[in-house]
Amino acid sequence: MIANVVEAGCDEAGRGPLAGSVFASAVILDPASIDRVEEFAWLNDSKQLTEKQRYALRPVIEREARAWAVVEVTAQEIDERNILQCSILGMQRALDRLTIRPQHILVDGNKWKPYIPEGEIMAVPADTVVHGDATYMSIAAASVLAKTYRDDYMMRLHEQYPQYGWDTNKGYPTAEHYAAIKKYGITPYHRKSFNLKLEGQNKVK
Repeated sequence: MIANVVEAGCDEAGRGPLAGSVFASAVILDPASIDRVEEFAWLNDSKQLTEKQRYALRPVIEREARAWAVVEVTAQEIDERNILQCSILGMQRALDRLTIRPQHILVDGNKWKPYIPEGEIMAVPADTVVHGDATYMSIAAASVLAKTYRDDYMMRLHEQYPQYGWDTNKGYPTAEHYAAIKKYGITPYHRKSFNLKLEGQNKVK
């Protein structure tokens, strides 16, 4: 964190699944809240937290952050653009939705494209950080929001397509998921550009 600079952390959830959207988040934390709010001591890479911890942190982040946003990039867009481009696009869309314009951006990972806010001519300075969600609290907060919103979304899809086990695998390429694709075919939410092992399979309406 750079002192006296409005800094946004960005992360995404859902790059690896065979189905469903990727969700991206941007968060500007309030430095005063970081020391004051007990729950922020848990902040870490969302994958290192329990589900209970993630969902307990989400309302705290939403209440205490100076600004936050979560956006969805659909499976159709992923097929059209590729998952890396959509991950970056999602994070930049989340930045667009912040009510405060950041002066610096921290991005989880090692890939980024210059982000130029509407009406500006210069890109906002940004740093990519491998495992940034375990290093910077703002990225960790974005990780928690992206993960929990995506999990909620996959639970809603599970109600429509329970045969794929999305309530547990969240669309990731598990043996159960591949077996369901082989038996039932694919849905409109599957990423056709991914390796779905589709030989001879049909599409579920």
